[in-house]
Amino acid sequence: MLLDDLMPWSTPPLRYGRSWVVAPDSRTLRSRWDALLRAGGEERAALFQESRARTLRTSVAALPGHSTGTGQLAGEAGPCPEPVRIAHGPFDEQWLLPDHRLIDAARPELWRVADEHQLFAVEQGYVPGGGGPAVLVSAVLPDGRSPAGRPGRIRPLYRRPGGTEPNLAPGLLDLLTARYRLDVAPEDVLAWVAATARAGARGSEVPLPADPAVWARGVARGQRLLTAQLRGARGGGRPRLPGGRRPYVRQALPARPRAMAYDPAEEVLSLDEGRVAPVPRAAWDFRVAGVRVLELWFERRVRTAEPGTLDAVGGGWTQEWTSQLLELITVLALVAAEEPVEAADDLGPLPSVPPSARRPASVLDHLEEGPGGQFALL
Repeated sequence: MLLDDLMPWSTPPLRYGRSWVVAPDSRTLRSRWDALLRAGGEERAALFQESRARTLRTSVAALPGHSTGTGQLAGEAGPCPEPVRIAHGPFDEQWLLPDHRLIDAARPELWRVADEHQLFAVEQGYVPGGGGPAVLVSAVLPDGRSPAGRPGRIRPLYRRPGGTEPNLAPGLLDLLTARYRLDVAPEDVLAWVAATARAGARGSEVPLPADPAVWARGVARGQRLLTAQLRGARGGGRPRLPGGRRPYVRQALPARPRAMAYDPAEEVLSLDEGRVAPVPRAAWDFRVAGVRVLELWFERRVRTAEPGTLDAVGGGWTQEWTSQLLELITVLALVAAEEPVEAADDLGPLPSVPPSARRPASVLDHLEEGPGGQFALL
């Protein structure tokens, strides 16, 4: 069956409209904001990169949970919005300026439910024969970017803040609890999805087994996958490989590496003259939608931007990036080591999903700042 029938409410990926609002480190974003505000008139408009949805004259509501300006950017002179951590495509956490005036389609309904209780299932783009996981899970707000193919959708586990009202088909938890004769929690369903989902032309496909033992094996595998993917969030430990297999920097990485290469015989990852080892072959070969994750992660940090644009504002390689690289290698190795769970889709038909379950829940208990500083009760 389709994931769309298990987790009915979803949104499309975020659409930024301009790439400079995302960066691998928060310092770069602050520098870009300062550069934008130093410019005036036509120069500011050119740096901003106006679109049909956003110009320097656009007034929009603040993003839920963030106190940023709601006036026109043409006259903005305030401090930089506090950057927030996001999942920028598969296995890549970066930083975003959470200012609604900067983002063409920010999906405010996601921001309303993004809290310390929330988890997000992110479908990956479908590429025939591309391989890799069909669904990844994030504790931070994901932008839903796919490295190739048609982007999937973002599905929060909960429809309301505080981890309430699971985003699951009505009656699903009761049905699974009765069939498997054990208490099935929303997190168990998410773990099963992470362990068994397969990409398809119509969307991610998820089997539901009749055998309780198969369900238990899949949930256990999914929980291990979630522990690795969440990287210590939600009370889990940081991902670690066994002693002797943990990657280390064997030779210092240069300030501005230009190329990445891998030696499978020595299990060495090279960044110019810098060396990281051991790097398991499975981590190097790990792909999502047919794209090698390590190469994509590296390319995003060393690509050359057009001079004179805000994308070109930024420093060189940082120690933080080195730490992230070591952790990414660890995460990919742990995920690749998990054996697949085979399950036949034979549980039977599920309850029908009402249209209301596919729409975001109403939030009626707080104010949000609208355009020009006006407030609205949602």
